[in-house]
Amino acid sequence: MGPEGAPSSYVDGFILAAPSNGKEAFTDFANTFDAIFMEYGAARIIEAWGDDVTHGKQTDFFRAVQAKDDENVAFSWVEWPDKAARDAGTKKVMEDPRMDPSNKDNPPMPFDGQRMVYGGFTPVVELRG
Repeated sequence: MGPEGAPSSYVDGFILAAPSNGKEAFTDFANTFDAIFMEYGAARIIEAWGDDVTHGKQTDFFRAVQAKDDENVAFSWVEWPDKAARDAGTKKVMEDPRMDPSNKDNPPMPFDGQRMVYGGFTPVVELRG
C-alpha cells in the first residue's frame, strides 16, 4: 500500500474499437502481445470484449473511439507493480522487435490503433472481496 492506505500499483488503461466479428482475432492478438508485457514486468493484464455496453446520449465508449456500426469496443488494462516498473517495462516493450508492426512475422493489429484511447493511472482506492 502507498501513502494513507492507497494502492501502490500502477495501471495502463485502453479502450479500442475492433470489428464486431473480430473477437477471435482480437483475442489471439492479445494473447501473443500481452505475453511480452508480462515478460517485462506487468503483474496482470485483462482484455475485455464489449458485452453490455450502452450507447449514451452524450458520451459513451463507442464515441470515445469513433466506433463504426460494424465495430465493438474492447476495454483493457495492464497492472504494474508501480509506476517505475511500468515506465521501465513499457520502454522495453516498445523497443522489442516482436512489437514492431513493420515486422512481417508479426500478426497485423485487428483494430485501428489510431482510434485507441489509453493512459496511465495511479490507483487511489482498491477494494477486494
